[in-house]
Amino acid sequence: MPSYSPTQRVAIQQFTGITNVKDSAAAKQLKNHNWNLQQAVNAFYQSNNSAPAPSGADQSLNKLFDKYRDNPKDEPDTIGVEGSMRYLSDLGLSLEDPIVLAVLTELEAPTMGELTRKGFVEGWKRLRAPDLPTQKSHLPSLRHSLPLPSTEPTSLFHRTYRHTFRLALSPGQRTLPLDTALEYFRLLLSPPSLAWNTRSTPWLDLWLEYLQGKWKKAISKDVWEQTEVFVVKSLEDEGMGWWSEEGAWPSCLDEFVGFVRERRGNGTGREDGEEMEL
Repeated sequence: MPSYSPTQRVAIQQFTGITNVKDSAAAKQLKNHNWNLQQAVNAFYQSNNSAPAPSGADQSLNKLFDKYRDNPKDEPDTIGVEGSMRYLSDLGLSLEDPIVLAVLTELEAPTMGELTRKGFVEGWKRLRAPDLPTQKSHLPSLRHSLPLPSTEPTSLFHRTYRHTFRLALSPGQRTLPLDTALEYFRLLLSPPSLAWNTRSTPWLDLWLEYLQGKWKKAISKDVWEQTEVFVVKSLEDEGMGWWSEEGAWPSCLDEFVGFVRERRGNGTGREDGEEMEL
């Protein structure tokens, strides 16, 4: 391997772990994106997703879909709750695994307990995974990509986070009950998904404490989506130098900033390296 810096070698190792390509291909892709791992991974999957699906993929995926249908006669193009649970189990996944949310996002599932034929077939065709063994082999790449923080539209975390709000809604709901939202925040914002913590700030713990003790209301779509933006920015700069009271943030997040600063014991932030006690 050519001479690379320690940081570049780590990036190559991470890229190969996510995509299963050779070191040389990883280095080339990373160089093309100034060694930005997230941009390189996104570009890699965008390029691959435009490639033709394997021959016979439609037939194979439709056959697999039919295997899990709950009510073939009345709902021939739907997999219901029981079938969805059997399918996820056959993939080796449990509902406590955030990768379930990533899979359901890729398959454009309308709810947690439902898969549609179109989403199932088109989703796995896009990922070039026409059968169960290939689908299972694709899970490690999802597991590597999900914890990478980004609000880029192609980012797996961004797409999964946004789609989860739709998955979590019950029929007729426009907002998430607080208890439901808390569970999904825990699932999406802690390992093995994205870890919302920085060196001196336990962001997720503070967020959950604030929502339960101060906010105590349902979570709207706007609050849900703006929380993602807040999460990514706080991971980039935990001192919140990017924050402005004139910003168009929901009141929930405005008040959370005040809560964090109060817990820190000052109005602007903590000294570098000083850990916050809970």
